[in-house]
Amino acid sequence: MTDNEFMDQAERLLQQLEKVCDQLNEQADIDIDNQRVGSMVTLIFPNRSQLVVNLQKPLHEVWLAAQSGGYHYRFDGARWQDTKGQGEFWDQLTQDASRQFGAAMNFQR
Repeated sequence: MTDNEFMDQAERLLQQLEKVCDQLNEQADIDIDNQRVGSMVTLIFPNRSQLVVNLQKPLHEVWLAAQSGGYHYRFDGARWQDTKGQGEFWDQLTQDASRQFGAAMNFQR
């Protein structure tokens, strides 16, 4: 994967993340403050817990930081997969967001 290909896929992921947050805020009684600064998106929940998604351009990875730990993802041509075989980005994000929010949330695309 070239740097440009990585940035195209990673930008799509960040845009989708922002879009899903906006949809959740509009469709449900969920108040997620999503703040984007450059290549990092921070999700802040009403209880002030946070999830952080940021790009690691030199490694061609997307990192997710949550209360449960830190996760690294690489694009496999179809999905963002954990580099240690722990699953897919959207699945982990859904699990961690639900846990930190205290109620079921769905970030599945």
